[in-house]
Amino acid sequence: MIHPYARELGDFLRARRNRLRPQDVGLEPGGRRKVTGLRREELALLAGLSTDYYQRMEQGREVRPSDDVLDAIAGALDLDGDERRHLFALAHAARRPLPQRPDRGAEQVPAGTHRLLQVLDTPALVLGRHLDLLAWNPLTEALLGDPTGYPPQRLNMLLLLFDDTRTAERTCPGWEQQALDYIGMLRAAVATDPTHPRATAIVGELSIRSPEFRRLWSRHDVRTSVTGTKTFRVPEVGDISLDWDTYPLPGNPGPVMLVFTTEPGSPDADRLHLLAALHATRSARR
Repeated sequence: MIHPYARELGDFLRARRNRLRPQDVGLEPGGRRKVTGLRREELALLAGLSTDYYQRMEQGREVRPSDDVLDAIAGALDLDGDERRHLFALAHAARRPLPQRPDRGAEQVPAGTHRLLQVLDTPALVLGRHLDLLAWNPLTEALLGDPTGYPPQRLNMLLLLFDDTRTAERTCPGWEQQALDYIGMLRAAVATDPTHPRATAIVGELSIRSPEFRRLWSRHDVRTSVTGTKTFRVPEVGDISLDWDTYPLPGNPGPVMLVFTTEPGSPDADRLHLLAALHATRSARR
């Protein structure tokens, strides 16, 4: 039986190898090629390894690469900081026996975090390790709609992002980049526990019903600290472009707070204030 971390490591190596072209690493493309990226033997040559050894790593077979070997592979694949840490985390985990009873307790949002959400004058929410929506503030409801209308198991940022009933959101600028950011965050979570049932359920469902998700998930991108910009299509006030950042909360791995902000005095800030006023009026009427 292949170790789940070794399988994840092999898939990651294959995806990163396929991303590189021969000319990217100073090699001549040569004649007809069956693969768009580097061949295994080319990557092995760049890393100073035998082709058989590297092939066994990609296949998830029993190998225990040293840190020097991992360094060589990271250099040959031109990995960035997040990808390099991901490579080492998977390889180190693959060396260890799987725990008999992994820690998979329910994720908790501290009471102080709930209070902080309510006093923030900007949309903010708390995401679990698998991007489950654990808590939010009123401005998040104004921006995204009332999350309580969804069953608890559907309150997940990736499930919502690829929800067939919310296709209008996919026309917003930057939709695919945000999908990649969320997918990268889930990849980082999978690296800590590849067999977690929640991750398996989310990835399994989306892989079956969404070709877009399958394409983006197969890239094996990983994110550990995420920031970005997202445009929200809000019929009442028009498009609002907001910057977003994640802040880790206690726990390892633990939930993160995601906060949306915009430049004070900007047209986007004006639209956000208008949206907040409309939401407050509706809430008061209810």
